[in-house]
Amino acid sequence: MESKISQLLGIQYPIIQGGMAWVANPSLASAVSNAGGLGIIACGHAPGPVVQGFIDEMKQLTDKPFGVNIMLLSPFVDEVVDVVCQAGVKVVCTGAGNPGKYMDKFKAAGIIVIPVVASVALAKRMEKAGADAVVIEGMEAGGHIGKTTTIALLPQVVDAVNIPVIAAGGIGDGRGMAAALMLGAEAVQLGTRFLVAKESTAHDNFKQAVIKAKDIDTVITGQITGHPVRVLRNKLTKIYLQAEKEETSKENPDFERLEAIGKGALRRIVVEGDTQMGSMMAGQIAGLIQKEETCKEIIEELMRDSIKTIQEQMKRFED
Repeated sequence: MESKISQLLGIQYPIIQGGMAWVANPSLASAVSNAGGLGIIACGHAPGPVVQGFIDEMKQLTDKPFGVNIMLLSPFVDEVVDVVCQAGVKVVCTGAGNPGKYMDKFKAAGIIVIPVVASVALAKRMEKAGADAVVIEGMEAGGHIGKTTTIALLPQVVDAVNIPVIAAGGIGDGRGMAAALMLGAEAVQLGTRFLVAKESTAHDNFKQAVIKAKDIDTVITGQITGHPVRVLRNKLTKIYLQAEKEETSKENPDFERLEAIGKGALRRIVVEGDTQMGSMMAGQIAGLIQKEETCKEIIEELMRDSIKTIQEQMKRFED
């Protein structure tokens, strides 16, 4: 399957693993890269030396291309950017901010820059700033999200920019991948599907919660703060949504109260397996996931089923 993204990144398949904080570590990312996709290690709020350790470990586990996801709101972002530029990383994905101030450094280091965006305006701004491609993420995705669905946002961004577009949010199998390609995407990015991969070190309680989830089991928290997050419903979301409701009724909402409720919640589920008070970030496609598989099995299935879906649909229009 020909793809501008595959050619740009030097990967076999146009499949990228999302940079999920606490989940996207060298174990998972190297397995994706070794299977022909692009594995991404997530920096989260990690300081420079920790990120350097992740990169060193990746280089021990794979000789294939991989990327680093940099969260631009991290207090350590400046030192992380320096580490990434000096370590010979070839691909950087950015989120939670504008990478414009670091673009010259990235380009000088020969790094391919792929920001994650949730609107046409942001995609155009990133292209102007020098991005090599963009990931458009629809609100179906797990974790931090925008306000527009993938199926609505994707073709609008494809029409608005001249750089390759990668689709994310609501893609969990070959049918979803085929749909994204038909709408103009050059590749797809998956998070939730890889979260439950066998090589993922996320706590088994988290994986099982995703596998058991139904289509209606995610909710969106944080809308009052302007930072909405899609998660699986549990005791924490009940407490948080009630607090949001109470703060919304106030003239001066107490955002610190909401921040305190969610503090450390992602680590609680990924590392400790607390399905009641952990923030189980997962996308709406969780209901599609039925079992754990290796990254190789996931990628091979995505390729096989996306091609099969496209071919079957083409036959419908033959004479």
